[in-house]
Amino acid sequence: MVDDQATRRDVRDTYEEIADHFSKTREYAWPEVESFVESAGNVDRALDVGCGNGRHAELLATGAAEVVALDASRGLLFEARERFGSLGGRVPLVQADAASLPLDDDSAGLAVYVATLHHLPTREDRRRSLDELARVLAPDGRALVSAWSTEHDRFDDAGDDGFDTTIDWTLPGDEVVPRFYHIYAPDEFRADVEASGLTLVDFEISSGNCYAVVRPEGKRP
Repeated sequence: MVDDQATRRDVRDTYEEIADHFSKTREYAWPEVESFVESAGNVDRALDVGCGNGRHAELLATGAAEVVALDASRGLLFEARERFGSLGGRVPLVQADAASLPLDDDSAGLAVYVATLHHLPTREDRRRSLDELARVLAPDGRALVSAWSTEHDRFDDAGDDGFDTTIDWTLPGDEVVPRFYHIYAPDEFRADVEASGLTLVDFEISSGNCYAVVRPEGKRP
């Protein structure tokens, strides 16, 4: 468990430190993201919030004219740039915070926000990021949001409530770098989504993660 409150800067600094090694372990898109993107059809602009090394932005580019790939870590954005190759012109890379997206309202027809929400250290931060996602989605837009869940086998002894913790990343040479996580209880995850500017379209637990397909609440195409 976490005694001292982490900050968003702390999380960013963690991934700056481990970016190169972390990227080498994240080669392939998650099946849940593949299914979501395949079912979404073509859009003018897609958004990957917390893009990491770009594996899901690369997937989004199969059906989007442009993909904005956003991450707080400059190191991970460098890894994404190395990955994209000829896609570079269609996938602008942006260093920014998920709780303050540097995009216009209604500007993305499709988005993925996976394995990132749980790194924001306060509930206020997490809810603000969901509101930001709702703001930038077009009226007919859809997004996939995921977070690590208490349903994962790793947390069998943790009880049913969400909690903050750190999970170590071990670099070559055995240097250990703690990473902040908020582990979501499924009901808590649903509550945070439903308290935001998003409407829940579909929800599932898969591979120990909460997944929500969402649309912006109150917007009409």
